[in-house]
Amino acid sequence: MVLAGAVPEGRLFGLDQQTLIQFGINLFNIALLAVIMTKLLYKPVRNILRKRAERISGQVEQAALEMSKAIELKLEYEQKLQEVKKEQEVILENARRIATDSGRMILSEAKREADAIKARASANIEMERERVQEEMRLAIIDVSKAMAGMYLERVIDAGDQDRFFAEAMAELEGAAWRN
Repeated sequence: MVLAGAVPEGRLFGLDQQTLIQFGINLFNIALLAVIMTKLLYKPVRNILRKRAERISGQVEQAALEMSKAIELKLEYEQKLQEVKKEQEVILENARRIATDSGRMILSEAKREADAIKARASANIEMERERVQEEMRLAIIDVSKAMAGMYLERVIDAGDQDRFFAEAMAELEGAAWRN
């Protein structure tokens, strides 16, 4: 209230020398404070922000570089994967071809063995047939001899038997001397 009584009437504030000096001191203090704040706060904060911006741009560049490397690796991986698929197809085709060839070879070998077994069996059957035929022929001859002997004993008397025996011996002796 004291200050309000010092202000001349009709004015809000008095623009006298004291007010101007206070105004000048306040202006100087503000300027000094601005310079000090610039030196102490603004420049360090600006440096911190500049370093941060540089770090961020470095990280962005590093990320871009790593992204390009990742893309290159991805392309290389896909290319190798395609090569592996092609190689896999070649290997599978070779395996199929080898399996087919082996199967054919095994089948042809089995067929040859079956044919050989069949030929041996046929030869054995033929040999057995010939042996059985020979046995049958000999059996028939024996039966025929027995039957002929029985028939001749009944039909031919002892004199005819001696005569037939003599003729057979004469033929045999003549045949022996000719050779």
